[in-house]
Amino acid sequence: MQAPQSNNGMLTTQRGDERFLSSDLFARKDERPPRPDHGHVSEPGRRIPVYHQCDVLVVGGGPSGTAAAAAAARAGANVALLERYNHLGGLSTGGLVIWIDRMSDWEGKLVIRGFAEELFDRLPADAIAGPVRSDWGSQDAAKAAHWSQRTAAYHGIVTWSPTIDPERLKLLSQEIVLERNVKLIYHSWAAEPLMENGAVAGVTFESKEGRMAIRAKVVVDATGDGDLFARAGAAYDNDIEAADVHHCMNTAWMFAGVDMNRWIEFKAGQPERFAEFMARGRDECGLFERPFVSWRNDVALFMGPRQTGYSALDVDDLTAVEVRSHRAMAQHLAYYRAHGPGFEEAYMMLSAPQIGVRHSRRLKGVDAVLRARWPDGVALPDEIGVSPAVSPKFPNISIPYGALVPEKLDGLLACGRHISCDRNSHGFMREIPQCWITGQAAGVAAALAVSQGVQPRSVDIGALQSELATQGAYVRAAQRQTAAA
Repeated sequence: MQAPQSNNGMLTTQRGDERFLSSDLFARKDERPPRPDHGHVSEPGRRIPVYHQCDVLVVGGGPSGTAAAAAAARAGANVALLERYNHLGGLSTGGLVIWIDRMSDWEGKLVIRGFAEELFDRLPADAIAGPVRSDWGSQDAAKAAHWSQRTAAYHGIVTWSPTIDPERLKLLSQEIVLERNVKLIYHSWAAEPLMENGAVAGVTFESKEGRMAIRAKVVVDATGDGDLFARAGAAYDNDIEAADVHHCMNTAWMFAGVDMNRWIEFKAGQPERFAEFMARGRDECGLFERPFVSWRNDVALFMGPRQTGYSALDVDDLTAVEVRSHRAMAQHLAYYRAHGPGFEEAYMMLSAPQIGVRHSRRLKGVDAVLRARWPDGVALPDEIGVSPAVSPKFPNISIPYGALVPEKLDGLLACGRHISCDRNSHGFMREIPQCWITGQAAGVAAALAVSQGVQPRSVDIGALQSELATQGAYVRAAQRQTAAA
C-alpha cells in the first residue's frame, strides 16, 4: 500500500507483509534534455602491464567483497581485493548505513552468522548499540516499544539489528583481511574484465599509475552494480518495484551535538506535535527526513531523503543526487536546530563519502531468491545461507548457491546486492547482513573452484556447505550432515 503522490513529489510507502519500513520518497524534479552527441575519440591499442596474479580476485571491498576475500583466504586461496576507496565496508561504513538490518529471525535466533558474527564478536563494545541477546525475539510490549524507536523492533518483536561505529568497522574489516594475507589494493577502480576462451580471467583497473591488469583463476564481482559481469556479457535484470524505498538513492549524513533521548521522547510521547513537525519540515525543506539513532546518543543518523527516478548507472544522475543531498543536509540542520527537540546544538559531523545506491543491476543466475518461495521455508539443496523473512508471516528464506552463479558466464561469481533475485526479494537481499552471507559463500566457492580445478558452477555443493559451516555460517544442510555423522 502507498499514499498518493503530493504536490511536492513526495510518496509515502507504508508497512505491510512485504515491507517493514515506512518511508517518504521524493521524486526527481530536475529532468534534463538528452545528453548531446559530441562524437567519439579513438583509443590506440596498448600493452598493459600485469600488476598481480592470484587464485581469487575480489573486486569491491564493500560488505560482500570483504566477506568474500576473508572467506576465500581462510579456505586456503591466494587472494587479492581491489577497492576504489580508501577503506573497506562499503555502504556499511563509507555509506553511513550504520544501522545493520535484522540478523535474528522472528523467534530471536541468530541466522546471519559466519563472517558477520566474527565482526560483531571483535568490534569493541562501545562501537555497538542494540538489545542484549536475551531480548532477541521478545514480544514484551515495553521492550518492543523501547527498541522500535531505536531500529531494533518490528511487528512488536525485538530483533538483533544494531547500529555501529563506522570507523571501527572500517579498521576491523581491513585488519581481518590483512591477517589472512589478502593483498589489499586501495584507490583502484576496475575497468574491464579480462576474457580468455569466453571466461573471465582477471580485470584491468585504473589507478594513479594508469591502467594495469590482474590475472586470476576466479573473479568475484562484488561491485554492487554488477559492473564486471555486465561488461563480460552476462545477462541481468534491472526492473524495479515502483515507489519502493529499496530502489531509491541518497547520500546519508550524521549530525553530532544532539540528544537523541530527548528527540525520542518528543517523537514517541507527542505524536500530534511530531506529525506537525514533519509536515512543516516537508513544506519548508522540500526533501525531508526523520533522524535515526546511531551507536551514540549524541549522534543522529539521516539515511535519506530517499530520491526516486535516478539511475545509479548514469553519472549525471549520480551527481544530481549528491548535489540535492548535500543541500538537504544544510536545510535539515537549520530546521532541526530551530524546531527539533534535542537538536538545538546540532552540527554537521559527516556526509557519507559513498552515495547510497540500493539497486542497479541484478544477475540472471542459475537460480534465484524468489518471492514465490517465501512461504515454503524449505532449505534448498544448494543452500549457502539463510535470511530472516520480511515479516513473521513468512518462515526464514533459503539462499541458493545458484543465485551467485551466472547462467552461462564462467570464471566469475557474484555476491552482494546484485545477486540473482526477483525485485521483491531484492528488498532484503541487498541489505548488509545478507551481503555478508553471499560474500562469504562466494569467497569459499571461489577458493574451492581453484582447489578442485573446476569452474565455479561445478563446485561440489557438499564441500561448499561443509566449509561454510566450518567458518561458522548457518547452513541447514551442513548441520544435518553433522548430526547424522
